[in-house]
Amino acid sequence: MSRAPSVRRSGTRSLRRIITVGIAFATAASLAGCAQSERGAGGGEGGTFTFGAAGAPDLFDPFYASDGETFRVTRQLMEGLVNFKPGSVEVEPSLAESWEHTPDGKTWTFKLRSGVKFHDGTDFNSDAVCKNFQRWYNQTGAGQNNALSYYWIENFGGFADGKAPSLFQNCENPDPTTAVVHLTRATSKFPDLLGLPSFSMQSPTAMEKYKANDVQAQGDSFVYPEYAKAHPTGTGPFKFDSYDQSNGTIKLVRNDQYWGDKTKVNELIFRIIPDETVRKQELESGAIDGYDFPNAADLKALRDAGHNVQVREPFNIMYLGITQKNNPALQNLKVRQALAHAVDRETLVKANLPEGATVASQFYPQNVDGYAPDVQQYPHDPAKAKQLLAEAGASNLTLNFYWPTEVTRPYMPDPQGIYNALAEDLREAGITVNPVSKPWNGGYIDDVDNAKADIFLLGWTGDYNTPDNFIGTFFGTPTNRFYTAGAPWGEDLAGQLKAADSEPDEAKRTSMYQDINRKLLSEYLPAVPLSHSPPAIVTSSRVQGLVTSPLTAEEFASVSVSEQ
Repeated sequence: MSRAPSVRRSGTRSLRRIITVGIAFATAASLAGCAQSERGAGGGEGGTFTFGAAGAPDLFDPFYASDGETFRVTRQLMEGLVNFKPGSVEVEPSLAESWEHTPDGKTWTFKLRSGVKFHDGTDFNSDAVCKNFQRWYNQTGAGQNNALSYYWIENFGGFADGKAPSLFQNCENPDPTTAVVHLTRATSKFPDLLGLPSFSMQSPTAMEKYKANDVQAQGDSFVYPEYAKAHPTGTGPFKFDSYDQSNGTIKLVRNDQYWGDKTKVNELIFRIIPDETVRKQELESGAIDGYDFPNAADLKALRDAGHNVQVREPFNIMYLGITQKNNPALQNLKVRQALAHAVDRETLVKANLPEGATVASQFYPQNVDGYAPDVQQYPHDPAKAKQLLAEAGASNLTLNFYWPTEVTRPYMPDPQGIYNALAEDLREAGITVNPVSKPWNGGYIDDVDNAKADIFLLGWTGDYNTPDNFIGTFFGTPTNRFYTAGAPWGEDLAGQLKAADSEPDEAKRTSMYQDINRKLLSEYLPAVPLSHSPPAIVTSSRVQGLVTSPLTAEEFASVSVSEQ
């Protein structure tokens, strides 16, 4: 997940409140006038930067991905029409130098950067832009599975077959440097969502040559084409070299034909090291130059040893997910409320999360528009939980509790420790817990996305700064991992979220989201919000130039490694 969504009218950003997360959002006029991405100056200085990744990517085609480790790699290889300014959630130009839209917010005209080429030599132009949009929109078969086209479905909706409504209508290319995207409605998240890795521009030539769309379902998993495994082709500052799967090593090399500032290092290596303790040992030995999500208990020792520890601002949520598809008891609001009272979130935050983490009262951080200060609270109360279960006729409740292995997430630094704490809370409330643990990219995400769990551990780091990116993504599709389609209010909630996202009046839209947040906690409770956590990233003292991102979306082109 990443890994991690606004309509501008008449050249302003009047459709959403301008807030601050690290660096304040700028006006659309300044965005459109910005000519260059801030990646750091100068060309390459040589050497290799080796980063310890917490998990293995399933593939290297970001359109079919939804996990942060895939995006961590592809973010270095590929670029979108827009990007997020280093160190903030502010949108800036990338492959599009500027953009404008019609007063109704439905037609967006992008002026494209000239002289850009994909890694295979294919020209980046408006034809390539439209071919990417058409590729996304025309997915068929397995390509329409929510586990694959997750970000398309959550942001654009349906496909060209018309079985579900789509935000996307069509794309035109009147000249090589102009792409026109037509939407079916106004939305608060455009064009910000085009900064997501899933909507990176990829070479039409390479995608055709290596059959990028030829993904096949195989049982509960998927078989990916050659493109996704060995030939990802973007316009970014690094190029894909190889993936040594047996040794867990991904190698990228500098793109010497890159249109912007060249990378500081010759090579970027990702070593897949799922165990956080081993990542720390490898940093201390000099075998790697950095890693993400260090254990909170290690931060002082890492700093004392001279390493660079940077703590990002929290822009995330961890939640206890609930699936209403398989266990009829979970369709009862009192049972879901019992789960909320059973978990001790205060103790969880103090004992299992880093300093600066806070208990979450709703499903996104306080600095996102539409946050409601008066939602229903669920203090830790095992007796109340038992009472609610008895009233629901579910005193003998048994739940399959899914939790992930071989991963560390920004919002979930210690999955096993967090699972253990929550499972003990549930048992104290009289609930029988059947643990189900699977590797993050070895069945866990597939099972959760296919609504196989009763309850599960998951979370989200915001992709961009709108309520829709959080609660719209979570609950806007009734048949997703929460399966709110099993509730009488599931479709209604999805409709409320769509209406709020499409509302052009900022004050009214904010009020609509506040009302939805109140209902989410009092009437619906499709999951239990747990915490917001400030994730850290650590590099050796030899590393300079790393700019952290509240989106945990670091780009490594600016990083250099000294010889000391």
